[in-house]
Amino acid sequence: MPARSEPLDVTRLLYDGHPVWPGDTPFTLQEHARIADGSSVNLMRLSGTTHLGTHVDAPWHADDAGARLDEVPIGRLVGDALLLDARDASNPVGPEILPAGPLPGRVLLRTGQPDAWTAFPKSVRALAPALIHALADRGVRVVGTDAPSIDPLDSRDLPAHRACGARDVQIIEGLALNAATPGRWMFACLPLHLAGADAAPARALLWPPGDGTAGDA
Repeated sequence: MPARSEPLDVTRLLYDGHPVWPGDTPFTLQEHARIADGSSVNLMRLSGTTHLGTHVDAPWHADDAGARLDEVPIGRLVGDALLLDARDASNPVGPEILPAGPLPGRVLLRTGQPDAWTAFPKSVRALAPALIHALADRGVRVVGTDAPSIDPLDSRDLPAHRACGARDVQIIEGLALNAATPGRWMFACLPLHLAGADAAPARALLWPPGDGTAGDA
């Protein structure tokens, strides 16, 4: 059996004070107990928004009638994926970026965000509702981006989120994609298993096709 290569981690590293959406709950990661101070263990505590760094949105986030995160089939977030370079695409990114031919169940877009944020972005390359509908028409059920939102930061009606809800397309935001070459990959993005949540931070990995055992859900 051939050796498997190390997966490429496309998750943002979280640290105390990691930037969050303006007005959202700040993220803290702090020491709570130390062996050096007489505790039997080292222990930390964390708090913050569910939309932290690399995260998976539940449909309920933008739709009161949508599914909560624990109702999203986890298999949908694992399998064959296509990474597209959208850094020079229109803003919002439209369906013209899509290649001809069959698409896998997951499409990821590298829009030009850095892999580490020292401050929350002031602008993003959003996704057009027409792109969401084109993806859904071709069988795509997950769309991922390196941006903190698939909609413009000043949007109130969230047209891309609503298009995803209407077409049953799952949203992943805040990926760290600059080290990944555009093309076909295997992909896994596993959010925390939070009951009734609107979103959850996730660990996301890419690895070459045929170099693993994940299927296409």
